[in-house]
Amino acid sequence: MTRIAVLQMTSGVDPEANFETIFRAVCDARAGGAEMLFTPEMSLLLDRDRKRAAPHIVPQSVTPFPDRLRKAAKSKAMWMTAGIPVALESGRYANRQWLFSPSGELTSHYDKIHMFDVELSTGESWRESSAYEPGTEVVTIDETPVGRLGLTTCYDMRFPALFEALGRRKCNAISIPAAFTVPTGKAHWHVMLRARAIEASAFVIAAAQVGKHEDGRETYGHSLVVDPWGEVLLDMGGEEPGLAFVDLDMARIEEVRSQLPSLANKRDIPS
Repeated sequence: MTRIAVLQMTSGVDPEANFETIFRAVCDARAGGAEMLFTPEMSLLLDRDRKRAAPHIVPQSVTPFPDRLRKAAKSKAMWMTAGIPVALESGRYANRQWLFSPSGELTSHYDKIHMFDVELSTGESWRESSAYEPGTEVVTIDETPVGRLGLTTCYDMRFPALFEALGRRKCNAISIPAAFTVPTGKAHWHVMLRARAIEASAFVIAAAQVGKHEDGRETYGHSLVVDPWGEVLLDMGGEEPGLAFVDLDMARIEEVRSQLPSLANKRDIPS
């Protein structure tokens, strides 16, 4: 069994306060026997007021948080993820998720590929592409505690081609940190995450933001861990932040793939 920890957060507009929450979770995750901690999308800064957020969104080489997170991971010998917007040379931002190893190395990062540009019937309007530049690379990391790990973020979950690419790479687990809206979460969150796990025959680990945030938004929560058969192993609910643990049976992956070899049976469909 591989024990992981999932942090459900109500991140605010102060990166320092958010970092303290993450650091406490690192300590508690290690005390609880976890080898890896997963945190939500934009865990270090969640602020839709771009003028107020701008002083905190700086190039990765300037922000102090990669170094502080490296030290936190090393101090507890913990694999961990964390997310924050960073400024790019183009003058735009990237919605970036970092992965840190127990040795304190920033092992990899992923920039969200699909931009959340929607008009919801509730009146909510989101134009992520007005400030953010889409990522261009599919990112996987070998030799994590969950084996080959694929990185995605939130709205990416609606685009099967990305998960098809991760399936072709035979990921054992896929991380989908999120800050999902309440209306879309109620309609689609559980069913889509279960579908992504089933089609990739992999564990899906979706740490989520929850509740009412300082910037006025409300997020759906329900951080999930789903096994390769589509069974929900963890649902943290939609009310409170917190830390939860799940023991993953990694042998379950090959068991499912041998029973239902959809990855092996896949055929290219002419367009």
